[in-house]
Amino acid sequence: MRILKNFPINGKHNKSIITDLYFNQTNKQKPLVIFCHGYKGYKDWGAFDLMSSSFLKAGFVLLKFNFSHNGCTLDQPIDFPDLDAFGNNNYSKELDDLDSIINWICTITKFKNEIDTDNITLIGHSRGGAIATIKAAEDSRIKKLVSWAAVCDLNRTMFHEGAELDKWKKDGVLYVLNGRTKQKMPHFIQFYFDYKKNKKRLCVENAVKKMMIPHLIIHGDNDLSVPFLHAQNLHHWNLSSKLIVVPKSNHVFGASQPWTETKLPIDFRFVVEKTITFITNP
Repeated sequence: MRILKNFPINGKHNKSIITDLYFNQTNKQKPLVIFCHGYKGYKDWGAFDLMSSSFLKAGFVLLKFNFSHNGCTLDQPIDFPDLDAFGNNNYSKELDDLDSIINWICTITKFKNEIDTDNITLIGHSRGGAIATIKAAEDSRIKKLVSWAAVCDLNRTMFHEGAELDKWKKDGVLYVLNGRTKQKMPHFIQFYFDYKKNKKRLCVENAVKKMMIPHLIIHGDNDLSVPFLHAQNLHHWNLSSKLIVVPKSNHVFGASQPWTETKLPIDFRFVVEKTITFITNP
């Protein structure tokens, strides 16, 4: 097994995209899985690192990364020390980051004997699921899409018209509490303006409706962060997609931060197993 951990990829917005790459060195090309974390997330959250062994055993290469403006740094990878970067993040930057990752892995030559870049699957969790969906709909290099507890509408919480939006515009910043770290995490008003400017591109419904590749949707029916209705909407917009319900499961499929066990949570293991089965035989 080869593990390349925490190496930087150059992005388009003056911040590195910190990346992990996992593969078994066989001198034979293997399908590539790229994993996108969600809002207030990062590539090493909870059981995300532990899941890598499951994908390797199934004969895949796994690439996971931190969006460049997620607020984590290489020295402090989990506690969001760079709140200025977090505040300057937006959906367009995340799409650019994902594009940079795909461009890098498709052009670097030293892994060409190990990675089949003509067989790329995107997996996205939560908001990362929406980003992965939009990218999969517009990039022909993506051959399969898997969304875990994905958001179906990027407009769902941040942009309600009225007094809160007026205050955000006036103050220039909106703060959201991080329940784990107790940080007040900023969203600078650029987030709103970027969304309004790119609203058509950032419509998940439009992306799903034009989806022409195999699409798996997995969601817990006890998800309090992103209600199960989001999965139902995604499936309704693309009836050729496959929907798998995880009974009584929450937004992170039983995982937590930190995750100190040596095995995946039961629900998370189910999610990974169903994902591997789908990628192998969609």
